[in-house]
Amino acid sequence: MSTINAAVVESFDEPPHFRSVPAPEAAPGQEEVEVLAVGVHPATRGIAAGRHYTSPKTLPALAGADAVVRREDGSLAFVMPMGSGSLAERIVIDPASAIPVPDGADPAVLAATMNPALSSWTALRTRVPFQAGQSVLVHGATGNAGSTAVKVAKHLGAGRVIAAGRNRSRLDELAAEGADAVVQLTPDEDATAAALAEAAANVDVVLDYVWGPPTELAMRAVLGARTEHTRLLDWVQIGGMGGDAITVSGHALRSNAFRILGSGFGAVEMDVMHREFTELIAAIAAGGMAVRPHPFPLEKVEEAWAHQDDPGERTVILL
Repeated sequence: MSTINAAVVESFDEPPHFRSVPAPEAAPGQEEVEVLAVGVHPATRGIAAGRHYTSPKTLPALAGADAVVRREDGSLAFVMPMGSGSLAERIVIDPASAIPVPDGADPAVLAATMNPALSSWTALRTRVPFQAGQSVLVHGATGNAGSTAVKVAKHLGAGRVIAAGRNRSRLDELAAEGADAVVQLTPDEDATAAALAEAAANVDVVLDYVWGPPTELAMRAVLGARTEHTRLLDWVQIGGMGGDAITVSGHALRSNAFRILGSGFGAVEMDVMHREFTELIAAIAAGGMAVRPHPFPLEKVEEAWAHQDDPGERTVILL
């Protein structure tokens, strides 16, 4: 029996381990591909720790939730074999799920960037009637996905992007990278509310990676300062770093053109997601935005799992 190297989840209480496993065999309608790069994202770690809705029901199982692969014809593709794992030298895929990668694209950059960029790209392209020239507040902009959201909004034509987050040094970097204004979220709620009101009173879209009590504060600040109450404000819930629930004033909903909605895999049809993935990959490959990869070889998967990414980087395992 031929074998390949892989990263295997043997316990939800441990990082994946470097192991030899039986080589995959493609069933009819499947295709065997060579894996080139896999991103180690927060969701990837959550899946391997048993904390995600796609976590394997039985162990051992392959780690990894996405991959840049080389197909049988030599072309590159991006795949997300959620539920079956991707961190192995070779895997089998459904060819219909393979999203083409343009020639010359860097697999490591693509693996690092796709996951952080997906949430904001999908929200602005499919969940709200966003148009070039409109303004966007990214609430929680100093995390990796939030930082990438600033770049995505700019790439898609936002006229003004406000980055709000806790990390002052990262906010300064975002200002240098294209954010039109920055707001530091501090323990001083009055100062934070005043800064949000001044910078974001009449934004068109909020991409919210925080939620919980900090979002309640931000909503009160922005809605209370709004001067164009009939101007539509779409508040899109994407992440929950600050909590899973909020309380919303009925008065706020009645006194403003104000909508709250979520964006995620369950909110968008898969054929639409496939189309948007294709366009996002093309944008990343063309240099429209990038997250810096921090590479590890497959045999150092445990070290990769323990690595804490710096702002603007993402751990990537190269095979």
